[in-house]
Amino acid sequence: MSETVIQKVSMVSLGCPKNLVDAEVMLGVLSKRDYEITTDEKDADIIIVNTCSFIKEAKQESIDAILDLAERKKDGRCHTLIVSGCLPQRYQEELANELPEVDIFIGTGDYPRIAEILAEKTGSSSQLRYIGDPDYIYDETLPRLNSSPSWYSYLKIGEGCSNCCSYCIIPQLRGAYRSRPLEALVAEAERLAERGVKELNIISQDITRYGSDFSDGTTLETLLKRLVQIEGIRWVRLLYAYPDGISSSLIGLIRDEPKICKYLDIPIQHISDPVLKAMKRRSSEQQIRHLIETLRREIPGITLRTSLIVGFPGESVDDFSTLMHFVEQAQFDRLGVFCYSREEGTPAADLPDQISERVKRERYRKLMRAQARLSFRRNRALIGKTEEVIVEGYSEETELLLKGRSSRQAPDIDGQVYITSGTADVGDIVMLAITDSSDYDLIGEMIEDTP
Repeated sequence: MSETVIQKVSMVSLGCPKNLVDAEVMLGVLSKRDYEITTDEKDADIIIVNTCSFIKEAKQESIDAILDLAERKKDGRCHTLIVSGCLPQRYQEELANELPEVDIFIGTGDYPRIAEILAEKTGSSSQLRYIGDPDYIYDETLPRLNSSPSWYSYLKIGEGCSNCCSYCIIPQLRGAYRSRPLEALVAEAERLAERGVKELNIISQDITRYGSDFSDGTTLETLLKRLVQIEGIRWVRLLYAYPDGISSSLIGLIRDEPKICKYLDIPIQHISDPVLKAMKRRSSEQQIRHLIETLRREIPGITLRTSLIVGFPGESVDDFSTLMHFVEQAQFDRLGVFCYSREEGTPAADLPDQISERVKRERYRKLMRAQARLSFRRNRALIGKTEEVIVEGYSEETELLLKGRSSRQAPDIDGQVYITSGTADVGDIVMLAITDSSDYDLIGEMIEDTP
């Protein structure tokens, strides 16, 4: 009887945390079969590149990664290169013609079948494509291998998007918004907690739409009230909450529930009404300003993050000036800026008055310089205060300093806290007295009576 050959699989996941969850499901499925997961691409028999194609830069990053990893078929042990996710969902014909090095293409709805697909590939020398309609949504019965540090994880509560902003390709790549069942999410969160996860980061393209496709009255608040009851979960963080979906009941829950981080990521994209209208956003300047005032009044000390697009078609000098003044007034704690990317297949791609790349970059730099000043001032205001911090290991600069994140800082996208005194284990949540700051990072000393 022949012995089963264990093949090694390496995963490269690009793009957003939502994409990362898909990659983790693929790794979970394969780990339950006759595959070994490795982080060393040179030692892998099979390499999977899970791609993003949201904007031009993301597409280029994906193509560069594919070409780079294709070299492993020449100088490593890799015999199968798989490209999955948004890029093949969007460009399957072009990719198949231009990337003969790729053995398998998998779209956004077929990734849970990764083990079956590899079995079908066995013995076949032809390039295979699995690009169906983007209507799949995974459930709690599928294994998932958490690739994040053991103390935090993302919980994807829905798939797709029904907002149909004029610049965005996501509804075409991921389908209409679909909420995951409440009990499935609670079961997954409970399993994560049993494995040591203390921080749940709630994600989907728009978390405020959660439950809108159900007929039983389930809402995001319904889900959050269940998640905070799970033993072991200490922080619940809300990412990607569209402004028009933030209700008074959600605001009250964030304010009153200790486990929900006083942190909210609200992608507003712009503030000028003509630009918002052209973007097909549902919120007006007045509504956005009122929301921010309400959040700051109802939840004192809340950390607000947003994302903005500069250089949208027709964005005038006055529109950009309005945006600059708004950023100065609103004083977001965290802010990401993107230059508008003209994506074929979107309504905005056909709009007149497209903005030059030079002007886009200039506006980007102006906004980022302004935000750096604002972030520095807001961080300085925290000196002398105490912050709850999750310890994440040693600083990259020196092993004399621990580093971590406060409840004000989301993983990967926000700054860090450098801990100058005290000892703790990785994954511990401790109290720090903030003693100094930089533009994006905080510095603090551990309070000895931390529980």
